[in-house]
Amino acid sequence: MYAPNRVRKFTENIFKAIGCSTKDAKLAADVLINADLNGVDSHGVARLAGYVRLFDHGRLNPKPNINIVYETPSTATIDGDKGLGLVVAPFAMKLAIKKAKNAGSGWISVQNSNHFGIAGYHASQALEHDMIGWAMTNAAPLVVPTFSKEKLLGTNPIAVAVPADKQPAFLADFATTAVAYGKMEILQRKGLNAPMGWVQDENGNPTDNANAVKEGGGLLPLGGDREHGSHKGYGLGAVVDIFSGVLSGANFGPWVPPFATAGFQGVAAEQVGKGTGHFLGAMRVDGFRPKEDFKQSMDKWIERFRSAKHIDGNPVQIPGDQERNFRAERLVSGLPLIDPVVDSLKELGERFKVRF
Repeated sequence: MYAPNRVRKFTENIFKAIGCSTKDAKLAADVLINADLNGVDSHGVARLAGYVRLFDHGRLNPKPNINIVYETPSTATIDGDKGLGLVVAPFAMKLAIKKAKNAGSGWISVQNSNHFGIAGYHASQALEHDMIGWAMTNAAPLVVPTFSKEKLLGTNPIAVAVPADKQPAFLADFATTAVAYGKMEILQRKGLNAPMGWVQDENGNPTDNANAVKEGGGLLPLGGDREHGSHKGYGLGAVVDIFSGVLSGANFGPWVPPFATAGFQGVAAEQVGKGTGHFLGAMRVDGFRPKEDFKQSMDKWIERFRSAKHIDGNPVQIPGDQERNFRAERLVSGLPLIDPVVDSLKELGERFKVRF
């Protein structure tokens, strides 16, 4: 187990070593460490080497000039200047919250960014303002639409954070695929097979090969196959791609540049926009009803769902419960980093003369 604060400081120092300001390095490290604390190991410090590879390939600007390129009272489009999505997305969320305070809601599309970590981190920034937060992003084309052999969409996550009163917030954060690609990377590192319904091979056949995507296959949309509703996952992923890419002027569909994961470092020859795109929003609860009434109703909603008759001793959870449970445990016991991730971090430490 590894102490979260020490891993956080190491991560900050690596970001500073590639040229990020102290402020941006702290913010970027916070996004990654929060993923690990919440049990989302696929999007935590395991991704640190990927951001460094983006920098090595000239696709990451460690000191971006993030600017607004289009604006109305309640909306805006920002250009992330190839910055860390871990920094660009919080900038966009702050702007969404600012606009929501004035206009009731704020909606920000983002172009020219990079991988932004866990969507739930960004959506949750709205909670302290008694707002509902939204965050979504498109991603590299690793996903096959229903009935397709071609990879045309990313895992394209959606997160929605909703405040409550005495109960903890509702936080739904999920990929629009059967699984996030980071989970496949974890299986690859452990030498394990994937559950059926996660991927298909290059010929469109179901497979349990965790390396199938690298070998010409593709991740499956949420649902897995048509009989289990993959067309719905495909539809959700398409909505995220349109909101994040088409609306913002970023790349979309098969043209979204990949995160610098081993085996996916090339960028499509044709570009239809700028970088990776995000879409973030904030909605004032009191734009619809008194916030106290709403939050009390959310408490009742949460309490009723938690009290549902359950199966085999597994109590019903609300979105966000599992992450809170992981967080409480890992703040005490530490982060369970697997050996390949530790080796990767040690290599970064040796390269940048930062002690791990």
